[in-house]
Amino acid sequence: MRLEAIRSELQHIQIFRTLFLTESNTQIRYNARHERGWSDSYLLSVDGAPVGYGSVTGQELSNRDTIFEFYIIPPYRKLAQQLFRKLIAASGVKFIECQTNDFLLHSMTLEFSKSVSSSVTLFSDHTVTNLNMPELTFRRKTETDLLFEHKVEPEGSHVIAWKNEVIATGGFLLHYNVPFADLYMEVREDARGKGVGSYLIQELKKECYRAGRIPAARCNMENHASRATLLKAGMKVSGFMLMGALRVP
Repeated sequence: MRLEAIRSELQHIQIFRTLFLTESNTQIRYNARHERGWSDSYLLSVDGAPVGYGSVTGQELSNRDTIFEFYIIPPYRKLAQQLFRKLIAASGVKFIECQTNDFLLHSMTLEFSKSVSSSVTLFSDHTVTNLNMPELTFRRKTETDLLFEHKVEPEGSHVIAWKNEVIATGGFLLHYNVPFADLYMEVREDARGKGVGSYLIQELKKECYRAGRIPAARCNMENHASRATLLKAGMKVSGFMLMGALRVP
């Protein structure tokens, strides 16, 4: 049996990426790396027949040292370990980065890594909340709005106003796999700890659905305030980002 991992153009793996995204049915954090030219693609084959793909990126954009996607069609998954070794050999990578809700690559990460760590928590929508803050106004940002200095997130498309002052902004990013979008927000420092962020996320979720997208989010594992904000707004933990240093048995 001849197993191969051959460097290929992006269009040659797209049919398998469609299957991967459909089967995953979740937001893929690094989805845009393909279209932005930040990845290399490898077609996986058995006796000359394509059966899946692997994608590598870099911890620095100029490098290609990290496997971040790996997919094999179900009839050939019994060969996953052997095909993964072929991908490692062909690409010369040193790391694996995966989402724990990506079952196949998650299992490869645990099997082929000598150390695994995580710093990012992933969230998906879970339930409808009815947070009510009548003193606040949620609306789209206007050109006349005076915004506070943003230190972490970009200025959002929507704002929370209190007595005509903008105390929070947020929005959702659309460069993720359809139909998912990524929520983000920032609350003015003196308005934090009062439920403003959770109310903003609740309202952004509604706008996200109106735009035909399913809301998702992420935050650093050490950011306990953001985690609490997302959970209060009806999100749930759906996975973690893992990074593993490669060990080839």
